[in-house]
Amino acid sequence: MRAFYKRNQLKIITIVYWFLLLYIVAALILWFVELTQQNDYMASMRLVELNKDDPDYLSKYSHILDLRKRKTFQYVGEGATFLILILVCAVFVYRAVRRQIKLSHQQQNFMMAVTHELKTPIAVTRLNLETLQKRRLEEEKQQKLIANTLQEANRLNSLCNNILVASQLDAGHYQLNRQEINLSNIVEDSIKDFAERFTGRRFICNIQPGIYTEGESLLLQMLVNNLVDNAIKYSPKDSTVTIALEQNNNSLLFSVADEGEGIPGEEKKKVFEKFYRVGDEATRKAKGTGLGLYLCKRIVKDHKGSIAIKDNQPGGTVFIVTLSALKTA
Repeated sequence: MRAFYKRNQLKIITIVYWFLLLYIVAALILWFVELTQQNDYMASMRLVELNKDDPDYLSKYSHILDLRKRKTFQYVGEGATFLILILVCAVFVYRAVRRQIKLSHQQQNFMMAVTHELKTPIAVTRLNLETLQKRRLEEEKQQKLIANTLQEANRLNSLCNNILVASQLDAGHYQLNRQEINLSNIVEDSIKDFAERFTGRRFICNIQPGIYTEGESLLLQMLVNNLVDNAIKYSPKDSTVTIALEQNNNSLLFSVADEGEGIPGEEKKKVFEKFYRVGDEATRKAKGTGLGLYLCKRIVKDHKGSIAIKDNQPGGTVFIVTLSALKTA
């Protein structure tokens, strides 16, 4: 029963919520009908009590009708005001609850994903170190294991940086140290690192040298790494990842294109949301935590730039980042 509730939590809460809302609206309508009937009854009683021989009969008759009319307008106005307030508040509450439940589910998926992401490099590193400790290996095999261990340590470091920086940005505690940055060097170093880690992957690079921008070196490096890593994760191993960096007047364009399945149109805006990943955790094959593209969006925004998604041809996705350029060497 508890498992069923967790799986259908949003549906159950939605049904109960709208049932209570309809009950409140029905009670409000019933209140209006009863007050209107009571008003009509009181007016009719006053009219019956009038003496037709009274010289002021007509004026009293008109006064009673006018009073009934004013009371009716009062009930209509109060009822309409309460109804509007109830509906407006209901929409805000429903959206807030729905957003909170979705965030809770995304956080649960994030915890599942990040646990796996943390355990994998730790397990590989431990296995490699135990192998080096217990066995006498040839120099070539030792260096291969050491290189593999360093790659997993770098992967673990990148994951920790993503989590730490995301928390600091959300809390508003991250202070940007703006300075003149050679973005061409950052992109080239990043591609070199990925080429060493993914030897079977083909990279096509079109990096214009000497492109500078103003910003935080660590954040811009994370931006480049996350976009390239995202392209690698969501495209076949034998496909090509294309990276380009060029300057157009006072703007620079950095793009990363993959040859994967692409992103559906309705998902293109959602992929930048925190913890959001296309599909669900049970069917998703690619590793990830749902923080990479969220961080990219935040980093680009903090650097007063923009990031866009378009479809690659014949298949795949292209992420395009636009930032302000300072100069070229």
